[in-house]
Amino acid sequence: MSESAEFPDYLDVDYTDGEGEDPAEYPTVNHKIEKAIEVTKTGLEEYENPVVMWTGGKDSTLTLYFVKEVAERFDLEVPPVVFIDHYQHFDELIDFVEHWADEWDLDVIWARNEDVGNYVDENGLEPGDDIPVDELSEHNQHHIRNILEYEEDTFPFLLDTYVGNHLLKTVALNDTIEEHDVDGILSGIRWDEQESRADETFFSPRHDPDIYPPHDRIQSILQFAEADVWEAFWNFVVPDTVEGYPDEGYVPQGQDDLPEGIEKEDVPVSPKYFAGFRSLGSEVSTDKSAEEPAWLQDMENTTERAGRAQDKEDLMERLRDLGYM
Repeated sequence: MSESAEFPDYLDVDYTDGEGEDPAEYPTVNHKIEKAIEVTKTGLEEYENPVVMWTGGKDSTLTLYFVKEVAERFDLEVPPVVFIDHYQHFDELIDFVEHWADEWDLDVIWARNEDVGNYVDENGLEPGDDIPVDELSEHNQHHIRNILEYEEDTFPFLLDTYVGNHLLKTVALNDTIEEHDVDGILSGIRWDEQESRADETFFSPRHDPDIYPPHDRIQSILQFAEADVWEAFWNFVVPDTVEGYPDEGYVPQGQDDLPEGIEKEDVPVSPKYFAGFRSLGSEVSTDKSAEEPAWLQDMENTTERAGRAQDKEDLMERLRDLGYM
């Protein structure tokens, strides 16, 4: 029996779509949007229990925008969104997610490793404090000892470590996939974002039951580069979703430069991007890239995720193999 034999046979998707491609294959933002709509429509039609992975960041919010637009245009359901709460988010990010989930009437599934979270709360731990392995559930101990092959007695409560990232993100996500019988995740990763994601396809199988509950990743914005994401935001996402925003679009030229009558909280763009962050990770290990808003920074000659301590390629590649995004 093949590793994917038990995965639902009702699907008709092309797992090679996007193979060997890069953003240059889609020369304009309109080409990129057309492909995103096509992939999103297939995802919403083919999968019985899809979810949207939403972090509150620009990429997943763009993905969610396409989901909402396609669902409305073709009379389809907007799936639930999954937010991985790793207990180390910026407060502003949680506020942003809660506000727009309410504004857009979203069904939010909060994916948490509550075993770790409860231990942290009960013992008043701060990021960086040690967590004893033997104080956790058998489920978490199995992941630490047998899957990660971690042999120390304790590990730090930090997102930006192999054990911490796996428990707080990957285990939380995989447990949620299993609990909700998810067969497809609409995810906002991009080819240009990291080396470990450059070979992804628009429909990416995750079928090995020894690693994760079998499902597919539906990756509708692979073809967007960082600058394309912001072009789509200020010319499509924001004008389409913010009442009173200029239909022709408007790109703010500073932290407080918005059209008259529009405030930051009216716009589905995290305030952290206005403040100079280009990528949103944990509160304790993510720094702003510059003083100007993210979309005005030098995207060609600087690294998007340089402000995030966790994003070393070897770590991200190992986490992908274990089931993270």
